[in-house]
Amino acid sequence: MKAVYIEKHGGPDVLTYGELPDPVAKPGEVVVDINAASINGADWKVRAGKSYRVSEFPYVLGRDFSGVVSALGDGVRDFKVGDHVFGVCDMGQEGAYAEKIAINAAIVAKKPADISDADAAALALAGLTALVSIEDTLELKPGETILIQGGAGGVANFAVQLAKHIGARVITTGRKENHDYLRSIGADEIIDYTTTDFTKVVSNVDAVFETVGGAVAEKSFEVIRPGGRAAFIGSGPQAPPSPRPDVRSLRPDVKRDRAHLERIVELVQSGAVRAPEITVYPLSEAIAAHKVSEGRHLRGKLVFKVR
Repeated sequence: MKAVYIEKHGGPDVLTYGELPDPVAKPGEVVVDINAASINGADWKVRAGKSYRVSEFPYVLGRDFSGVVSALGDGVRDFKVGDHVFGVCDMGQEGAYAEKIAINAAIVAKKPADISDADAAALALAGLTALVSIEDTLELKPGETILIQGGAGGVANFAVQLAKHIGARVITTGRKENHDYLRSIGADEIIDYTTTDFTKVVSNVDAVFETVGGAVAEKSFEVIRPGGRAAFIGSGPQAPPSPRPDVRSLRPDVKRDRAHLERIVELVQSGAVRAPEITVYPLSEAIAAHKVSEGRHLRGKLVFKVR
């Protein structure tokens, strides 16, 4: 199969597009012929060795995908060969930058025909992360106010739409050129972070969803009401400690399961959430795609067309 892999850590140029052996389904697994794979911010951090060091090479990157079931492992009863599916690799597994992947069937969901492969791949990990963060971790309620940092990003734009669907008032941050887009997905108030310090214009929110990290994460505590809470996905595997005893600091536990993927489908088909804007690259142009991803100022999602 064709795949994009690394044989050492480094910059985008260490990405190799070449041939690797086809995977084989173990008991409980399916092999999926991948049509589209999403590019996530975590991917370049793994490539660069910033999140963890890979112990065995060649190593195929990529965490979410959409495609067609091509083989069944022993014991798989939920799918048949030819089913259209999408999913997110299990914790500790990657490998979606490839024409095929073997994955636990229990964490894969069927993809309806009215959602494209590119959209399904773009929605998978981003949607899963947003759902766990907004619904399960922050437990956002109708009538509450939430600040979502970096609303034009893949996870955050899903979160903006989800929060609005729940019935919250949504404040978000974004560059001026993204303001019309952010309004179109439901943001009530938008702050241009290039010209305005959000701590000067936001106060007393019920919750913050923080996707950026660094100084933005630390400053987010300043705008939360007493008894409020913040969820962090841009600050590594642990949430930063809260400097305030009256504000909870939370790190969403984004486990993989079919139920959350089916919830994504439900939200999209009901019109509550739409897929992000997508820029498509052929898998062979992984180096160019990673350069854009690492720049961190993209809107929506980058997706590989694999087949």
